[in-house]
Amino acid sequence: MTTEKPHDTFPRQYARTNRFTTGAPRSFTVTPDGARVLFLRSRGAGAPANLLWSLDVASGAETVLADPAVLLGGGAEELSDAEKARRERSRETSAGIVGYALDAAGRTAVFALSGRLFAVTVDTGEARELPAAAPLLDPRPSPDGSQVAYATPAGELRVTAVDGSGDRLLAGPDGEGVSWGQAEFIAQEEMGRDRGYWWAPDSSALLAARVDDTPVRRWWIADPANPGRPPVEIAYPAAGTPNAEVGLWRLGLDGTRTEIRWDRAAHPYLARVHWSAGGPPLLQVQARDQREQLVLEADPATGDTTVLLTERDQDWLELFGGVPVRRADGQLVRIADVDGARVLMVGEQAVTGPELHVRSVLGLDGGEVLFAASCGAAEFERRPAGWLGVFAYGPDGVRELGDGALGAVRGGATTVLTTADPGRPGTTVTVLRDGAEPLVIASHADTPLITARPVFRFAGERRIPCAVLLPTGYDPDTDGQLPVLMDPYGGPHGQRVVQAHNPHLTSQWFADQGFAVIVADGRGTPGHSPAWEKSINRRTAEITVADQVDALHALAGEFPLDLSRVAIRGWSYGGYLAAAAVLREPEVFHAAVVGAPVTEHDLYDTHYTERYYGDPAEEPEVYEANSVVALAPSLRRPMMIVHGLADDNVVVAHSLRLSTALLAAGRPHTVLPLSGVTHMTPQEDVAENLLLLQVRFLKDALGMA
Repeated sequence: MTTEKPHDTFPRQYARTNRFTTGAPRSFTVTPDGARVLFLRSRGAGAPANLLWSLDVASGAETVLADPAVLLGGGAEELSDAEKARRERSRETSAGIVGYALDAAGRTAVFALSGRLFAVTVDTGEARELPAAAPLLDPRPSPDGSQVAYATPAGELRVTAVDGSGDRLLAGPDGEGVSWGQAEFIAQEEMGRDRGYWWAPDSSALLAARVDDTPVRRWWIADPANPGRPPVEIAYPAAGTPNAEVGLWRLGLDGTRTEIRWDRAAHPYLARVHWSAGGPPLLQVQARDQREQLVLEADPATGDTTVLLTERDQDWLELFGGVPVRRADGQLVRIADVDGARVLMVGEQAVTGPELHVRSVLGLDGGEVLFAASCGAAEFERRPAGWLGVFAYGPDGVRELGDGALGAVRGGATTVLTTADPGRPGTTVTVLRDGAEPLVIASHADTPLITARPVFRFAGERRIPCAVLLPTGYDPDTDGQLPVLMDPYGGPHGQRVVQAHNPHLTSQWFADQGFAVIVADGRGTPGHSPAWEKSINRRTAEITVADQVDALHALAGEFPLDLSRVAIRGWSYGGYLAAAAVLREPEVFHAAVVGAPVTEHDLYDTHYTERYYGDPAEEPEVYEANSVVALAPSLRRPMMIVHGLADDNVVVAHSLRLSTALLAAGRPHTVLPLSGVTHMTPQEDVAENLLLLQVRFLKDALGMA
């Protein structure tokens, strides 16, 4: 399906379709009996608002459970500043219904829309608005489906009945800067914890985070294009400065309160909370330096905690999605680094070995654990670069559910499997049920105007995963060597080389402008091994730049690369890497596009920055060694710096400090400020023209006709 417009271009289509995600199904849930699959999807690429759908597995029929246009009476969606910030943290760029939650039986779904609370009965499709204190955030039904809890921007945690009665305050701000039931900035941005409360399995109480951000230093984000607007104040915990104080309380629906106690001075980070019928609540808490973390069992009646597990690492301890959790039999499920491999642990047993590098736990169903993994060291040469898979561990051991699978959910005998293939656009969502023909949930996403043709390689002695993209129709006999564009992210938590099509579309578009494009996932990127990820400790600039150089030179023996014309571009960590590359290795890199870079790490947040560089007060030399501002006098090549002025994640001060240092050193450079743009660039005209301007800059810098 393509909604091509007259004189359409790939950059405009890419921006208009929200990177080809609009119209694609997402956010799947299977009811416990396996009879229905719920998911979000808009009506098409030209209709950005997501609807809530239900698929009847027996018949294959799809039903709309909730349509934003109907529920809002055709009115425009309105978002609070708190909701906009929450979406920025989760990189959520769609509209309409962007999330929902089900009760334990799968009978009632609840969601927020335009800051209002709605519920829908899954079997009948009856959708209704519930009285609530709008605007609200993150509504979730109790397991028994009788109550809905939600948070508000005012810092309240409230509860209302599903029948529309009894809305009441459960916990409210008990001090300036205090909020209940919401994840703090650092949890959302860096820990992968986007929620701040958890229902008891018997629906009698909740565990709720109490966040006091008064210790956090205040920054102000101004809008220079509109000087009449006051700057926005944010609480930003920069490296070496205080974090928010986070505690956890049991809040009974009967009004009782019990604080869950642990040594918060020693382990201030509340990383994970899990409460299920498998046993008492679990907490995962971390030390500030992230070299020690505990798994605690809490007694919700007394607030006492017991240490179930202590983990330590000389570099840092990673946090993983979906763990720690309990199986129904009470066994602890977690992911751990054991003997150089990242394995799935069930109880005291490692149930995977070096053949798999376990990435996350996707869910528990009966006696099975669903998990995602990439190749471990024992299988590295047998699978292609960027391979991912989904597996299930159960009584019969580990079995693979899908080659090239990106995710899976299960309920009863029904499994929803999402897969990708570099040879076809988008993803395929397949519904599998024992003894029945598979169903495919249709996607209404646009078909891209171009086709990505990545060639995957392991480059050099370190076997760096790479994707190489040449211009469409390239003829080696007539076209000769090509100028090179390195197009990495290249840092933690940012795998770019994947066995899929759409993630390589922008790189292919750049290739079609006359470049040989290389995407290289060097050391520090995920999906390889614990040692690979942690080798960048205290040495990010040195290590990640070296791997881009090594990948480039190794691939030059096979591909038509003109090493006298090499550019590099990137965003966020990729922007930092692009700046570091052109400053540290000007004989290799001849131009750079530096997007939203972290240029001085003491300006970035605590949990991320201190993991890799330590405390700036204790290790200032590490911060100096990895700063690109300190290298400004060495600039000899063209550099374009791009930054959104409204960015509250990597604030524009990073780029301004780099530009100031370059100016002081008399080094010419280009700065492109993006007014009103955050760390994401969802605006259609901005996203399109940003690509076009980069190409023009790179061609000029490399002397391309």
